[in-house]
Amino acid sequence: MTMSSQTAAVAPPPFASLVDHELLTRVSLAYVAHRLNLYLRFGEPVYAVQRDRWRRMAAFWPGSLFCRIRWEANDYGTVRWQLMVMRACTALDAAQRIPGVQPGARLLLHAEGERQVRPTLACIDAIEALKIAPADTSPAYWCMLGNRLAARLPLPDYTTARHAAWLAGKALS
Repeated sequence: MTMSSQTAAVAPPPFASLVDHELLTRVSLAYVAHRLNLYLRFGEPVYAVQRDRWRRMAAFWPGSLFCRIRWEANDYGTVRWQLMVMRACTALDAAQRIPGVQPGARLLLHAEGERQVRPTLACIDAIEALKIAPADTSPAYWCMLGNRLAARLPLPDYTTARHAAWLAGKALS
């Protein structure tokens, strides 16, 4: 069985005919035991499709925030940690090309290596502890967090007051 026949064997979601797939941002995910784990940390996909035993795909509406984590290892241990917070967009929006993300996304935060990924995961956990979905937080916060990581400055906390200000500004626009 060829690779193309395997992917064609996957049935689309039942509501696939109702969705304009050109509008969606598609994110490739994968899992190979003890070698590769490419997964979503947060985000609410419109749907997800299991392509085969190792690969799946998640689709997001334009404007949706999501976080993808990449972990790779070899026989000697972890070789790569990567965390990206992205905002889905349409093909007409300004976006970065990111491997595994079609047609692309707006990159808000990019953390590479254990020294940057662990504190970022702690910030995501702190946001969830406030009972706020990380996908509903301010995109400006993720940009600021990425800039602070790059400059090796202390990371800011996301507070309920900051979230209320974001929601109020979003309601006005």
